[in-house]
Amino acid sequence: MFVKESRLEGTPHGQLDCTECHVGLDMNKIPHAPKIMAVDCVGCHGDVTDRHAVHKGMLPSSGDTIVQSGKCKECHGSHMSKPLSESCGTCHPDAKASFARSVHGKALMQDIAGAPNCLACHNKNVVSSLEGQSVAELKLAQQRVCLSCHVDNPKVVKRTGPKKSFIVSYEKSVHARALARGNSEAASCVDCHGSHDIEKGINPDASVNRTQISFTCGKCHSEIADQYADSVHGKALANGVAESPVCTTCHGEHKILKHSDPKSPVSAGNVSQQVCGNCHNSVTLSEKYGISSDRFQTFSDSYHGLAIRGGSVKAANCASCHGSHNIKPSSDPTSTINRANIPKTCGKCHPGANKRFAVGKVHVAMASPKAPVLYIIGIAYTLLIVGTIGGMLFHNALDMFRKWRRHLEAHDLHGLYVRMTVSERVQHLLMMVSFFVLAVTGFMLHYPDAWWVKGIRSLSPYVFELRSLMHRVAAVVMVVTCLIHVVYVLFTERGRQLFRDMLPRRQDVFDVVGSIKYGLGLTKEKPKIGRFGYVEKSEYWALVWGSAVMTVTGVIMWFENTFIKLLTKLGWDIARTVHFYEAWLAVLAIVVWHLYFVIFNPDVYPMNAAWLTGTLPEDVLAKEHPLEYEKLRADISEKKRRRPVGNEESEE
Repeated sequence: MFVKESRLEGTPHGQLDCTECHVGLDMNKIPHAPKIMAVDCVGCHGDVTDRHAVHKGMLPSSGDTIVQSGKCKECHGSHMSKPLSESCGTCHPDAKASFARSVHGKALMQDIAGAPNCLACHNKNVVSSLEGQSVAELKLAQQRVCLSCHVDNPKVVKRTGPKKSFIVSYEKSVHARALARGNSEAASCVDCHGSHDIEKGINPDASVNRTQISFTCGKCHSEIADQYADSVHGKALANGVAESPVCTTCHGEHKILKHSDPKSPVSAGNVSQQVCGNCHNSVTLSEKYGISSDRFQTFSDSYHGLAIRGGSVKAANCASCHGSHNIKPSSDPTSTINRANIPKTCGKCHPGANKRFAVGKVHVAMASPKAPVLYIIGIAYTLLIVGTIGGMLFHNALDMFRKWRRHLEAHDLHGLYVRMTVSERVQHLLMMVSFFVLAVTGFMLHYPDAWWVKGIRSLSPYVFELRSLMHRVAAVVMVVTCLIHVVYVLFTERGRQLFRDMLPRRQDVFDVVGSIKYGLGLTKEKPKIGRFGYVEKSEYWALVWGSAVMTVTGVIMWFENTFIKLLTKLGWDIARTVHFYEAWLAVLAIVVWHLYFVIFNPDVYPMNAAWLTGTLPEDVLAKEHPLEYEKLRADISEKKRRRPVGNEESEE
């Protein structure tokens, strides 16, 4: 016998007879209310204590009844028909209102599978610490409740969007690790997302919305939040610039790592490329907000940027100069990059930095018209390189074409005529080795992403430091070799004769013209060259000039603190620009000009071995230096003529 349209229908008690709960009830008597017997809930629900552990103080005792205490009725209603949210909301109206507005509450109202109700989270103690339980352990318990849906429930994972890997990446974060160590102040799910008022990140009111994230993080990092609010980024965000970076833009969301962790995007080696470069290398943002899009590129091309790309963790990055959270425009007097503050900022790495460090642009591109002096130097050197190397290629092409038409005569690498003494060969060897070491280690710095540089870097994590050391050692060797040569030229007879023979003469001009005419087939006779022709002379004086320029600019770059004080930052940049282009000119000249005449010249192929043996074969000397050959033959004849009768000395 059931009451019509009973409120029990649809509840766990819907199939029970009234008398099963109301003992002694006589349904035939009207009215029956006075005869209703008290209900003993605990009589049926013996496990009520375990199931209601959170509200122990409100539980009825054995034999207690609804009529007598009303305790069960307060939450469940008289016929167990009161909705759960309404039941909990009776005592927790604020939580009820927040939950109703939350993404969980809305999903529950829409009857979406997996949507949590109050007991889904509160069926375990995740509100206050139990006896002997620390706050950190409580937060870990809350975390497990969140993961039980967002990681372990396939329906929830599929519907909510974020991948499981993204959610669990929190466990590798600095926050999760600190929490696991017992740090109760470490951020957990609830600290960032809230509890009853959880909203999706796209909701402007959500605690993890980009407009609110600095306040959320600021609950623990208040000082940093204040710095950010006063920064150019914080002010831009406050003014409605949606693209302005916030905490999670730089640090990440769930997998936030320490800045000292090499895998962290804000580590010294990553912050410029992985964080700052994303915005300051953007053409879209440049066009929209008028910010310079070349800032990251000019930094990457600077010594600091090249050093970082080469693997250095000590070189200055964006944050080293601009700050991290307190980034301000250079026009702000309190900015670390304000012209008045640059000496102090640079002084962190360059002790004794003075006001001259602020002379010249910091973000400067050598090939940009925005830096007129450097731009002019770059254009001039480009024209010089194209003209010089182009002329060399043209000359060599003509020379090789004519010589390959001759019959290649095999010859012994050991000749009879002395071309280079031991002293000269040692000087040549030192210069050759130091030159190639300087070229390789120098271009490693400027082109750290080149395939061959990456291959070298893969050999050891200390390649960058070794590169720097090797470059400087090679520079010292080259300078010392130059000084040895100066002493050789000044204080030895052969050295003085070498210098005299290397001096340019008017005949050299005629020899150049004659060689070109011969190469073009306009004449059948090739100019006769003496001990040193225009080829050797151009190489020699180019080496003298290049060594002087590279030494001066190299010293300026090496002792940057001293010379920026003396020459300004602009002066240092000029030295760096000249050093770079002079290096290219020297390397290309050696490859195109010198190596051709020493190796690929058909008359000496496979190699002119004079730099190893010190001598030249007779046929090579006769072809390449006919005047020198004729002179040596004349000297030998003169010696033979003056030799006493009976002297058996050989001509050698």
